[in-house]
Amino acid sequence: MIPLPRTPLPTASEQLLAGWTKRVSASGGNSQTAREHWKKAAAPKQHIHRALEPMARGNLRCMYCDDSRGTDIDHFQPIDKAPLRTFDWANHLFACSYCNSNAKRASYPVASDGTCLLVDPTVEDPADHLVLFLRSGEYRPVAGSAKGQPTIEVFGLNRGELVKGRQDAFDRACSNIRDWLLLRQDGDPQADRVAQALLDSPFIDVVHAMSRLNPAVAPTVVGPRTAPALTAWRTAHPPRFPTASNP
Repeated sequence: MIPLPRTPLPTASEQLLAGWTKRVSASGGNSQTAREHWKKAAAPKQHIHRALEPMARGNLRCMYCDDSRGTDIDHFQPIDKAPLRTFDWANHLFACSYCNSNAKRASYPVASDGTCLLVDPTVEDPADHLVLFLRSGEYRPVAGSAKGQPTIEVFGLNRGELVKGRQDAFDRACSNIRDWLLLRQDGDPQADRVAQALLDSPFIDVVHAMSRLNPAVAPTVVGPRTAPALTAWRTAHPPRFPTASNP
């Protein structure tokens, strides 16, 4: 999981979604009516989809697992928990069918004060709560974070295929970044294409975690041959961070 700054909605989209929220409220404001409105809301879904596209990495990757294509518009706070947020722009993310229908579903754990215990990558930096161990491919919670473990469990971030995928992605990324630097040093325009292919590939969270490695430990993690290339990569392609703070 990586930071994904949320883009502002066009005025027309804002007004459209606000109108549908009024419809939900006027018809009772409960989860049943909200779901009925969502099912028939073709135009709002198109506007939401178009707005989410530039936020997503690569080929519209799932904003939770970063592996599969984000085929579903997920309500971060489920409709059953917050019917009046059904058309709330800040409550929508792209999810693959597995993360949306098999892993997360209607899960929305909260603390005793009602604070959500899931990381929302559009309003906070997941690295404040999650650490990706590059060689093992596993996520672990940051010490002291109340959101780390629930996020790992609810989104199934350590399911077998994701762990294996990240291990493979780490090996590929080390090789790709070394190749990128050699091409860049030669002034070869292919360097830009190699970089973009890497940024568009699945498991960009691996590359993101590599970019955030402490330079003092990077050679131990990525190897002495990759470390200099990673330093150059970090300068050319710094990680992105959310612009808003978690409410």
